[in-house]
Amino acid sequence: MGWLRRLQRTLSRTEDDLDEEMRFHLDERTDEYVRRGMTEDDARHVALRRFGSATLIKERTRDVDVLRWVRDLRQDLGYALRMLRHNPGFSLLAVLCLTLGIGANAAVFSWIEGILLRPYPLVVDQDRLFAVAGTNRGALGTDDVSWPDFLDFQRGSTLVDAFIAEKITGTTLSNGDRAERTSGSIVSANYFDAIGVHPVLGRGFEPAENVGRNAHPVTVISYQMWQERFRGDAAIIGKTQVLNGLPHTIVGVAPRGFYGTFVGYAFQFWVPASMQPQFDAGKYKLEDRGQRWIEGFVRLKPGVTIQQAQAEMSAVAVRLEADYPETNRGRGVRLFPLWQTPFNNAGALLPTLGIALAVVSAVLLIACANVGNLLLVRAFARQHEMTVRLAIGAGRGRLVKQMLTEGLLLSTIAAAGGLVVANWGRDALALLVPPRGGVALRLPGELDWRVLALSATVCLVSTLLFGLVPAILASNVNLAGALRSESGGVVGARGRAWVRSTLVLAQMSLSFALLVGAGILIKSMLAIRNASPGFSTQGVLTTSIDLFTAGYDIQRAKIFQDELVDRLQVIGGVDSVAFSRMTPFSYRSYASAPIAVDGYDAPPDQQPTADYNEVSPGFFATMGIPLLSGREFTRADNETAALVAVVDETMATQFWRDADPVGRRMQVKSRWMQVVGVARAAKYRNLLETAKPFFYVPLRQNFSAVAGLQIRTPQSTAALAPALVREIHALDANVAPGELLTMREQVTRTTASQRIAVTILGVFGSLAVLLAAIGLYGVMASTVSQSAREFALRMALGAGTSDLLRLVLSKGLALTAGGAALGAAAALELTRLMGYLLYNVSPRDPWAFGSAFAVIAVASLAACLVPAWRATRTDPLQALRA
Repeated sequence: MGWLRRLQRTLSRTEDDLDEEMRFHLDERTDEYVRRGMTEDDARHVALRRFGSATLIKERTRDVDVLRWVRDLRQDLGYALRMLRHNPGFSLLAVLCLTLGIGANAAVFSWIEGILLRPYPLVVDQDRLFAVAGTNRGALGTDDVSWPDFLDFQRGSTLVDAFIAEKITGTTLSNGDRAERTSGSIVSANYFDAIGVHPVLGRGFEPAENVGRNAHPVTVISYQMWQERFRGDAAIIGKTQVLNGLPHTIVGVAPRGFYGTFVGYAFQFWVPASMQPQFDAGKYKLEDRGQRWIEGFVRLKPGVTIQQAQAEMSAVAVRLEADYPETNRGRGVRLFPLWQTPFNNAGALLPTLGIALAVVSAVLLIACANVGNLLLVRAFARQHEMTVRLAIGAGRGRLVKQMLTEGLLLSTIAAAGGLVVANWGRDALALLVPPRGGVALRLPGELDWRVLALSATVCLVSTLLFGLVPAILASNVNLAGALRSESGGVVGARGRAWVRSTLVLAQMSLSFALLVGAGILIKSMLAIRNASPGFSTQGVLTTSIDLFTAGYDIQRAKIFQDELVDRLQVIGGVDSVAFSRMTPFSYRSYASAPIAVDGYDAPPDQQPTADYNEVSPGFFATMGIPLLSGREFTRADNETAALVAVVDETMATQFWRDADPVGRRMQVKSRWMQVVGVARAAKYRNLLETAKPFFYVPLRQNFSAVAGLQIRTPQSTAALAPALVREIHALDANVAPGELLTMREQVTRTTASQRIAVTILGVFGSLAVLLAAIGLYGVMASTVSQSAREFALRMALGAGTSDLLRLVLSKGLALTAGGAALGAAAALELTRLMGYLLYNVSPRDPWAFGSAFAVIAVASLAACLVPAWRATRTDPLQALRA
């Protein structure tokens, strides 16, 4: 601390030099007046009067002193610390309000940083990384890219450093009576080099491992798998790990802290593109331009914009459309920044995190308004101090600086506490999102230097927000009036009450808007809970059976599925059983195919496509999807029978219009099939999706050894699970079902974004109302205190208790009504942002607005009752005598 002592000596010498210079000038002027004939005492008196306040002269002189700022800061900080220490109640309440506001903002900043902006730890230059998705002219949304198209984009793009192919996958690891999923990724061989992540042991993948029907199975495992499954074995390279029933040679170990490039999942392994068939039920897609499965990225060259790269890749897509019209007609490509990535949780969470940012910003403003009101109350209590300091020569700017320093100290302490709160809340989102496919999601925030810098900025801005107005008003003292009467012309007087009322008005309006948003989302969640997705959510259980991993060939898998269906259907309480390649509302993607329909002429620049599902006999009855015409599939619709399909009513309306499509033909992947039924349209991915054409084909005619199992039964999951495991093990002790859950739970799991938004708005909306009520209480309590003489006069003139109650409550409720009116206007804008999250609820829902007003009114009434009661206890004689 030697530098501090040297600085103090320098400051002391500077102060001594200033005093010596002032004495010199006083002596010179006194001598001049003596030479003019004055006595020495008179000359000294006149010289002092003409010279002015020594304190004020010192203040002005220090304005040009570089060391003045350090000295003043030391004095202001010391004084601020003493003031906070002497007012622990005020300090604690102010710091608590700001801690919640700044901590909430820092937490949301960390979520945005860790999930949207830079979601992939250890990946370099993420600002040059963009997601690639396919498009289909005339259709909504995006889909994947085929491997041949991916290679053509790579060859035809000069503005891209690297193309990175990826597809989320997983493997089933049996754990006694239940199979557990471990997530992984199929990637192009350049994956690790392109993202700048280098294995800590071994190597990444080699170019030759990109393709090959009989390529040698290799894998790079995660650091976590290396530690947990292999106990950090230093000789791990060259050993094997069974993935999807096939031993893979471990060629590398990813570095610690690297979780892959898919938001929400901590991948445990990576395999090269040549392993695609092994993780896709044996279907080799690397040579099929019509098989779209890649969810990839591009890394742009330095200085290249997304618009430039988009234009170049679109030109390649046009050329591919001309060269391969059968598979690429109407096909395009689109680049997305990471925060809009369509194929992982980033795109899904973007609206929710946008709402979260708006909400916590509102909470911070409310907290700042509350602390501003607290500072105004304290400034009123310090009016005598301000008057004295001005009287002895302190400048008004000096007083403003002092109060801003106190505010900065408060916000700095709060920022430190806020970062602790943000660190605690880093993993809060994952707690609100259920597992996907049996794999727990990883959605951590990232408290890096950018978040810290932004939080520091919030700290400074909040200081100005809550500290500047009280500081200016505190220094704006009518000195002459204040010296005559402590009650006039000071902060907190009735003339300044509008400032505090304005702050409360802002708090009320923001709180009202947040409550409306929470109410609308709650009503939306209730609508989702009671909505029918087009299939039964009650009395249907679902799980999965992975026979491909267990080493079954197609024929053995078909026999196993048939025998399991027969065994389960004789269990008491089981009504029907069916298999399907995809379970509705699961995390996996439906297959999509180009189609042609007899009698329907598509626009020449468009290629109609539709998603489809492979289902077994009994699927529609088990799922409760009614058939509008035709029939359901039977076991006779097998691999030797004519190809058939069931279309949903959306597809029937779009392609056959008013005609019944039963008996008509449609072409799928150059294969003609006959429509044998029309099913009621249902939701397939989530309740908010837009209706699109969809059809079903028999599972036997397009078989998958990895399939979902649906069971219609009134039994609970706990009651049926033992019987299910028993029957599966009776067929094969090495096969285990996946997670068993109800279809209601399956549907509910897709509403994670809505639940997060409801939780955020509910928690912070309640906090906002509490803070606003505290602010209103402070204003009304201050008003009652300042109006004691007025109440005494009214009581002396005959006013009763009810009159005083009505007077105080009317003032408080008037502020509430004004805040609600402003908040309603703000809520209309806020709810427009939530359209993506709403289901069968209007953003202008009167129930939500009415409920918000009721909550605000009750909170305001509670905040006003105590001050109103105190007003009725006023002693007229004592108040008038004061």
